[in-house]
Amino acid sequence: MVKYKHDELGRTFQALADPTRRAILARLETDSGLSVSQLAEPFPMQLNAVMKHLDVLSDAGLIARTKTGRTVSVELTPQPMEDAMAWLQRYERFWTGSLDKLTALLEAEPEA
Repeated sequence: MVKYKHDELGRTFQALADPTRRAILARLETDSGLSVSQLAEPFPMQLNAVMKHLDVLSDAGLIARTKTGRTVSVELTPQPMEDAMAWLQRYERFWTGSLDKLTALLEAEPEA
């Protein structure tokens, strides 16, 4: 089966769809290199559940894990999000243009 670029985008958006995963990424943005147990601390779930979230983020390429001894550290890898933003910006230009045309049309109509 052929793998297309949109499969990578799909994994990125799927990973970003979950609020827990977004919270993990936000935490890594400010505290890069946290251990898995440090990342799991604020969440009201077991470590296994956090590990599953980390697996999804890793599969999407949004994080990288490194092991030093028995400690696994996690870092943010922003490239997939940059690709997603570039994709979204193409459509933002389309919608901005369409909404600008709609606004002009509505403003041009005489009031009743």
